[in-house]
Amino acid sequence: MHSTLTEHARCLYGDEYGPVPECGREHDEHDFVEELTFADADAILAMLRELCPHVVDGYLPVRIRNLAYRLLLLQRPDEPELMREAARSLWSHGPDWDDIAAALDERADALEAG
Repeated sequence: MHSTLTEHARCLYGDEYGPVPECGREHDEHDFVEELTFADADAILAMLRELCPHVVDGYLPVRIRNLAYRLLLLQRPDEPELMREAARSLWSHGPDWDDIAAALDERADALEAG
């Protein structure tokens, strides 16, 4: 069993920056998504920081990265820095989410101004 969300992600998707631990079990993305869904903000942020330290790097699939940022922002809705980080991730992965990225940047600006 994995002791952290980061470890589970690393086993499932790999790690651009370090070796994948040998855990001797089958990996199922459904189990990981369930763990991510109920993870606290600190665990999600730790996973993103460790596996994607430059926001747009790492081996996490875009759909998992988007979900992680969404869940993180639901738990920390008033943190402009996290909003901008999530927006940078969205900007870098195609025009499909540009409107959401722009809205996050605008919200971050409004929070800092107000």
